[in-house]
Order: sequence, then C-alpha cells, then structure tokens
Amino acid sequence: MLGLSAPTVAFAETGGPEAPRVVCGTEGVTGLAVSAGSAGDCGVALRVAGAYTKAGLREGGAVTVVQADGSVWRCQEQQGDPNPYQECVDTTDMARHVTLTS
Repeated sequence: MLGLSAPTVAFAETGGPEAPRVVCGTEGVTGLAVSAGSAGDCGVALRVAGAYTKAGLREGGAVTVVQADGSVWRCQEQQGDPNPYQECVDTTDMARHVTLTS
C-alpha cells in the first residue's frame, strides 16, 4: 500500500531534468521524495513512482519500463550532483518527467 502526501511548495532541484519542480510527497515503500513539473501532475507522479517501485528500482542505469495513467514511462537512475536520482519520462510526451530523490 502506498502512502501519498499532498503537494508542497515548488522549489528548484539541482541535478534534475528541469526546474522548477514541485515536491509531490514521498513514495510509500522507499520513502524517496517524488517530484513533478507542476502540482497538477502530482497524482500521476505518485502513481508512476509507485509503479516503478513495484517493478523494482534498478541502480547503475538499467532501464525499467512501467505503465501508469495510460502512459508508458521509461525509468532509470541518473547521475546527479552529488547524488544519483531516479527519473521516469513519459515515452509519448518527453516533457513529462517524474523524479525520485533521497
């Protein structure tokens, strides 16, 4: 069962795909922070994060493909500065990103 949190204030992430991002809450199993491009995307972001966690987070750049909200998402670890983070990208709309950070 996933624990979902309400969106919080937007902030610029370092190392993420674009800024500003909105912190949507935490993924219930891993406790990783889940971020999206806007507060309106938070529900989808939390579902994508949950699907990714259920499929098994992979380290070292291995790709995991998940389905959430009618879209296929390509997820993998990215090198951040200084810490790596997990990122999922909608394969039909590359502007839609979900990030999971510690």
